[in-house]
Amino acid sequence: MPSSHYTGPAGHSHDRPPAETGVLLVNLGTPDAPTAAAVRPYLAEFLADPRVIDYPRWLWRPILHGVILRVRPRRSAHAYGRIWTPQGSPLRVGSEALAAALQAELDRRRPGAARVALAMRYGRPPVAAQVEALQRAGARRLLVLPLYPQYSATSTGSVIDAVADAFKRLRWPPELRIVNDYHDDPAHIEALARSIERWWAAHGRGDKLLLSFHGIPERYVRLGDPYLDQCQATARLLRARLGLDEAALQVSFQSRVGREAWLSPYTDATVRRLAGEGARRLDVACPGFAVDCLETLEEIAMQNRDFFRAAGGEELRYIPALNDAPAQVAQLAGLVLRHAQGWPGFAADGAAAGARPPA
Repeated sequence: MPSSHYTGPAGHSHDRPPAETGVLLVNLGTPDAPTAAAVRPYLAEFLADPRVIDYPRWLWRPILHGVILRVRPRRSAHAYGRIWTPQGSPLRVGSEALAAALQAELDRRRPGAARVALAMRYGRPPVAAQVEALQRAGARRLLVLPLYPQYSATSTGSVIDAVADAFKRLRWPPELRIVNDYHDDPAHIEALARSIERWWAAHGRGDKLLLSFHGIPERYVRLGDPYLDQCQATARLLRARLGLDEAALQVSFQSRVGREAWLSPYTDATVRRLAGEGARRLDVACPGFAVDCLETLEEIAMQNRDFFRAAGGEELRYIPALNDAPAQVAQLAGLVLRHAQGWPGFAADGAAAGARPPA
């Protein structure tokens, strides 16, 4: 007999108690070490994803393998080395802490109803392995929660692709729900606002507040990606909550690569402009990142700090991501409870899901 193309737990029994729900958190990913040898396969997987770079493969593959992967891993490894901790990659450590805190919060609200697992879209642990692990643990329902508040085809869309690929391998796939975004979730906006207010209470308030979101090519938005609208909605809601006008709270986009136009204004140009306009202290928050990572800790808190100072500013202060703060944990738990309504173990009214996050 030929071997099966499908995987799945053997020995299923209908006498078993109702299975719990699997909650799969997915973040972008990280290399295993801050070395060129470790960064190269991570970048190869990331940049080969057609959701991220949608050029024709015949055009893109020679550029990726013939140019980018020969040069960029060394530069990226240096950047990772600037933020690496004794515990490892900040993104991995922070994501694991968030997953553990979310498990504890869900256990408190709905004991035994959900099992949380963490996957990385690129690198380890991969989405397919974590989907299979949850199934082996007895999960017959799966809620996928990408850790991207704003939807983009380059991020959440790619996670959906990875989940679909994982399901193709399963003999008996679980029921599936996916959280597309939570950019305007009131509890999320409240958690962001309180984080900024706590920062101001502890460190004083800067002359301006800049919200820096990860960029994507403008072309993707013209083709129907809702990312720009959702970033602007998050900024608008934060302005209203913090009582700021458009001059006091500005928006920019970071991390552009290549020669085509990306969403603007660009963060590096914006921090230079604000310094030139007389801002001495600039506060920067990154509401598109649930957990601190290379783009926040190195690109913003180090690179753009230097750009700001070189342009005449005195101090750029990065306001940390929410990470595993109680407010974010409570907000994500509420999100899970709302999206899991109707599944066994979850109240239909989702009353607990609407609670305000803790201070």
